[in-house]
Amino acid sequence: MNLLVVGASHRTADVSLLEQLSVAPGAQTELLRGLLRREHVSEAVVLSTCNRVEVYAGVSTFHGGLAEVSAALADRAGVDPSLLAAHLYVHWDFDAVRHALRVAAGLDSLVAGEAQILGQVRDAYTTAAGADATGPLLHDLMQQALRVGKRAHAETGIDATGRSIVTAALATAVESIRESAGPAGEPSRTLHDRLEDGALTGRSALVIGAGSMGALALATLARAGAGPLHLASRGSDRAQRLAGSYQAQTVPLAELSQALAAADLVVTATASVRPVLAADLVAAAVAARPAGRRPLVLCDLAVPRDVEPAVAELPGVVLIDLERLAARRSGAATREVAAAEKIVAAEATAVAGALRDTEVAPTVAALRARADEVVSAELVRLAQRRPDLTDEQRAEVAHAVHRLVQRLLHQPTVRVRQLAAEPGGRTYAAVLAELFDLQVPQPRRADQIPDVIPRRNPAGGAGGSGAA
Repeated sequence: MNLLVVGASHRTADVSLLEQLSVAPGAQTELLRGLLRREHVSEAVVLSTCNRVEVYAGVSTFHGGLAEVSAALADRAGVDPSLLAAHLYVHWDFDAVRHALRVAAGLDSLVAGEAQILGQVRDAYTTAAGADATGPLLHDLMQQALRVGKRAHAETGIDATGRSIVTAALATAVESIRESAGPAGEPSRTLHDRLEDGALTGRSALVIGAGSMGALALATLARAGAGPLHLASRGSDRAQRLAGSYQAQTVPLAELSQALAAADLVVTATASVRPVLAADLVAAAVAARPAGRRPLVLCDLAVPRDVEPAVAELPGVVLIDLERLAARRSGAATREVAAAEKIVAAEATAVAGALRDTEVAPTVAALRARADEVVSAELVRLAQRRPDLTDEQRAEVAHAVHRLVQRLLHQPTVRVRQLAAEPGGRTYAAVLAELFDLQVPQPRRADQIPDVIPRRNPAGGAGGSGAA
């Protein structure tokens, strides 16, 4: 089986296409089952976040797997596969392993180093395992990606480069607030500094959505001193609990217009399939604001978008969405990012080798088991033909035969492990099984394999993805 990654992200597609491709948590199982019904796909994990949609797949052939995964994504987006192909990236074998580790480490994110991707990768894997869509290949890959991602965050200062999409959006909002207030001094150097310099102190803020992104936004606003805080969500019980944790007031969705009129800053991150803030609703709210008040800053972190694009054209409104964040994304290779990249590079080689070895190990074990069966059968025949042999003589013969067989098998088994680590190496194990007519045990299902990486507390940054 071969590892294939096919996807689209902020680097290859605009927000409108990512909206079409996005897969809500409740729809992932259906997509996974559709992928597994295809001829060349035997395992799959779907990762859908605010700035990427990608499929990790175990496939029997490259071209067959690529065609089938691409077709599934095209069906999802409702676009012609040939048109979608221009916006897709493809990673194969080692490159796919490296990509998975970079994603989990936050190195491929809109904001380098954002930690929320760890929770999103875990949720994607958990959903796929629950749908029985993962086998040993993707189980091992996802486990190792989570481990390497955690290591990169723990051993480098990459978190300070950009803690999350929420942090980046609010830092950009701070810049907009400063610009509307007139000339300012030297800007802070990091996203974290921009939120700690008091620019949001006393600014009224509204968060729409009580998922993990909404919770993170509310927590970040509270730490930055914003207030009063308000929270609007369809899930009233969850909203009440979340609001209580940050001394925020809940707002019924029916009263959004009044809440918008009273807010300086709005963060929206729901899982709605339609815009929550239509242009006419925002226009009415802006019209109700006192004359001379600073522009209303809207941060739309949802995919699909929560704010109609036409809102950006309204006077008195500043819209910060994922497209704007992508355009402002820094491409500088900071020391922290470079350190994380070094960790990923070293780990990718080790993980890819381990995945190969895991695949060939059952074949090697089956070969040695077959050899033991042959030796045992021949020793039984020898005992029948030569009953005059003493127990000591039989033991010496058995020891000599076993040593001979092990010496004969040593070089082929070492070599097949080496060859398995090379491009196209999976074919060597298959040839070995065919030559010796080996019965290689079938891989265990994902639900039969223990989870070796403990689940983190969502409050620690590895929780669910919400609308992100």
